[in-house]
Amino acid sequence: MSAQSSPAIPDPTTRYARTGQRGINAEMLSWLFMRISGVLLVILVFGHLFVNLWLGEGVNGIDFAFVGGKWASPFWQVWDLLMLWLGLFHGGNGVRTIINDYARNPTLRLTLKGLLYFAVVVTVVLGTLVIFTFDPCPVGAEPSLLPSFCTG
Repeated sequence: MSAQSSPAIPDPTTRYARTGQRGINAEMLSWLFMRISGVLLVILVFGHLFVNLWLGEGVNGIDFAFVGGKWASPFWQVWDLLMLWLGLFHGGNGVRTIINDYARNPTLRLTLKGLLYFAVVVTVVLGTLVIFTFDPCPVGAEPSLLPSFCTG
């Protein structure tokens, strides 16, 4: 009996042959985004933790006034915005990959990815609005409801 080789498995000594696909490879860009955003997120998160917990009074020093004071600076608004956007897009991309890997039914896959995209977009929009419209001392508010640093 002679051994027959399967045509589906290429000979390991042959060079890789391209598929002929042209244009943008979305999965390769997704893979690259995950690596770059992951590195940036590590830097942003550890910088955030360092400033908030180590340089300050620790967890006991974080309160409404601390956040209000931080978000008065455009630098910290952009820092937190980058953490929000990169974290959500990084996480959403990871969940999209899991949905593609495990949801076998095309309708289910489409539904899950639609819900995922909706949740990411809504959270990005609401989070961005909170960061840029946050006002710890709104004009016309009842003074007894305002934090102590607003009255004075």
